[in-house]
Order: sequence, then structure tokens, then C-alpha cells
Amino acid sequence: MSELHESSLVELARMLQGGDLDPVQVTRHYLARIAARAELGAFAEVTADAALERAQRLPRGTARGPLYGIPHADKDLVARAGVPTRYGSRARADHVPAVSDPLTLALDAAGVVNVGKTATSEFGLTGYTEPRTNSPARDPWDPANGAGGSSGGAAVAVAAGLLPAAVGSDGGGSIRIPAATVGVVGLKPSRGRLPIGSGLDSPDQLAVTGPLARSVTDAAYLFDTLVGLAPYPYATAAPGPGSTTDALRRMPQPARIGVTTVSPWDDDEDIRLDPDAREAVARAASWLAGDGHEVEDAAWHPRGYPDMFRRLWRVSAARIPLSDTDMDLVEPLTAWLVQQGRALSGIEALDALSAARAFERQTVAAFAPYDAVLMPALAQTPRPVGWYDGHDPLRTFALQVEYAPYSSFVNVAGLPAVTLPVTVARSGHPVSVQLVGRPGGEAAILSLAAQLEDHRGALAHPPVW
Repeated sequence: MSELHESSLVELARMLQGGDLDPVQVTRHYLARIAARAELGAFAEVTADAALERAQRLPRGTARGPLYGIPHADKDLVARAGVPTRYGSRARADHVPAVSDPLTLALDAAGVVNVGKTATSEFGLTGYTEPRTNSPARDPWDPANGAGGSSGGAAVAVAAGLLPAAVGSDGGGSIRIPAATVGVVGLKPSRGRLPIGSGLDSPDQLAVTGPLARSVTDAAYLFDTLVGLAPYPYATAAPGPGSTTDALRRMPQPARIGVTTVSPWDDDEDIRLDPDAREAVARAASWLAGDGHEVEDAAWHPRGYPDMFRRLWRVSAARIPLSDTDMDLVEPLTAWLVQQGRALSGIEALDALSAARAFERQTVAAFAPYDAVLMPALAQTPRPVGWYDGHDPLRTFALQVEYAPYSSFVNVAGLPAVTLPVTVARSGHPVSVQLVGRPGGEAAILSLAAQLEDHRGALAHPPVW
């Protein structure tokens, strides 16, 4: 038998639910791997004793949830009662919540064995995971490079085989950026698609919950589980668990696919698309055309996005509950974003939110002719650890845009998107593309992603595996 971490999420779930594996055995295996690869910075907190106790207490009867016995870790933005939840910030270094967030409780009800907290950037604000509270999250393919963010720890844990899959959050690319950086599958669901982490519970409506996994099938399984976690009035016509996974097994229907390398930042920042990223898009388009899909250039020319998003991001940061004393502890970019956001007038904030809704309508209309729009996942190769240090806040923000200019607009538009590796660069590092779907179109983009995965074939593991 191969080692447990070689098994997919779906395989592990089947063996655990069928009694072929014991949760304690699986938990011990993953805890050992986590301890042996601490240098990757994937975890902000490891709760080994609590995890083993949980694994031992899981019921051995027939009523087993879809994630029964699966090792999992909360992103360090999600509260778990009794476990330090620092939000990647020194301002919350001693914070131990008394009450768990709904996502934590729902995942526990689905059967997970929680092993700790995955690392995130401070309050999830940046597209890199190098918080001052712990070591930076490092790319398993080349640990000199960062892992992207803000779900960087979760992506590293999945890519390095420290977790079979993970749940992250994505408010501007925070699932897809690290997934593309380290070569795993990352899915950002549609706004309102999930009962918990819907994106409808905040004024900016940007951040949603979603899966990171090593395969499209595993991502679909975890997505279906998230859809079925709990009844909630803000979920939009969410079907029962299993529908997306079942869609991957059906014969694919011919789809109309738009292709573009345009980003909303092109007229504002110095966006330079790496040749390997361009080649990955071309290869993916060729494969899909060969499968009988109608593939064509998408005529998309967004305008006015950069100023709107900068204001929107400041509005979002303004709501972080930080005192004047806390400002001395947070990172410079965080302090700048919060202070700038709080300096906006009510009219300015409302104008930003209104502009975001207008951009949403325009983008949904522009993408409506297509079942999916294919574009790069990232513009550049993974950036070295520390690449964002030593710059003023505006330059730090610009560097993030130059690295990942294809991410945040999807959140503003509320659309679903999946990133997955399709080619391998000369360096041996996987290169990803992004498929953006229609509202509620997760099944369509995952089905197309599965076809790309079939063309690509098995992907080698990173050297730390």
C-alpha cells in the first residue's frame, strides 16, 4: 500500500467512511509530516494533542459525514474556541476565542479532524503570506520563493502533502493566487453559492470560502461538501451535495470558451505576462479546441477598474477592528490601508461600492456569451521571499498587482473561477491557468478543468514531498 498522503481526498474519505482506515492512524501520519516539514511555514499553530483526542472520539458507527476522519486545518482567520487565532497579526498574538465561527462548527459536523491553523497574511489583506507572527509560507517547489496569499499556508500544506485538501477564503485572489503559485487546484465559488462564506455577509461582498486540492475531482468533492454544510437563506439555489462531482463523470457537452490575456490593470500598472504563462494559456486553448469546444478570442476591454478597486480595498480594511494602540503592532501596509479606509467619507465609500456593482454588471454581461473564459492565473513566476519588503504601501500594492492582475476582478464581479496547473516550466515548476465561469457555473468550469487535467497527465510532486 502506498503511503497515506499519496491518496486523494476522495480515496481517503471512502476508506475512512468504509472503516478500511482508522482516523487515529491517518491523523498520526499527517501530524508526523507536518512536524517534519515545519520549515515550509504552512502552519501558524499545530494542535497535535487535540487532533488525536478528536480522532479517538469520532463515532465508529454508520453515520459518518463526508469528511469523516479527514485531517484539516482552519485558516488563521477562522475562529476556533480555545485555539489561538491570530489573524496573522501581532495585534492579535494573544487572542484565544471563546466561540467558534460557523465554518469551524460546520466542518466539525462534517467529520474533520482539526490539526491546527494554516498561515495567512495579516488579516488576509495581501497576496503573499509572510506575516510577522511566524515564518513565511514557502513554495514547496523552491522554498526560496513565497507561496502567495492570503491562503498561502493552506496551499503549501496541500502541495506538500501535509493535508489532503484545505478550505481557504478568497477576497481578491486569496485561494487562486497561492494555488497557482504552488501548483494545486484552487476554486473560488460564485458570490452567494455557499451557505457559509457566501460573500453576501459584508458590504464589499468580496470574500468567499472555497477549496484547495491536488486534483479537480478532490476540489469538486470538497466544494460539494461546502455547498451542503448548512441551510442558510443567503445561498442561491444551491443543489445538494454530489452534483458537481457527478458532473465530472458525465460526457462533456461542447462549450463556448473565450480566451483573453487582458487584465483590468493593463492601462494602470506595468503588467508583463511571463512567456511560460502565455504558453500555458495557448496550450490549454489548443487542448480544449481539440476536445470539440468552440474556442475564440474574448473581446474584453474593462475600464475604470484600478481606482475603484483601490478604494474598495481600503473600505474593506477600514472595518478591521483595530485600536490606535494596535496600529503600532500591525504591518505598515495594514496600517496604511486601515487609516486610508477610515479617512474616506461615507459618500466616497458608497461610491466605491456602487462602482463595484456597476463593474459586476458590465463584466457578467461581457462574459455572458461564454461558458467559460480562459486566461492566465498569474502574470509572473513565483516571487522570492521578501520581495515585497522595504517598499512604501503604494509600491507594495502595485507589486502584488503585477504578480496577480487576473484575480481580484473575479471577486468584484462575483463570478466563479478555478486555477489549475496545466504545463511545466523549464525550471520544473508547474504553470497554471484560470477558468472564469458564469454565475453559479462551478460545474461547467470544473468539468473543463478536469479535461485540461486529463490532457496534462500526472503532475510530479515537489522536491519536499
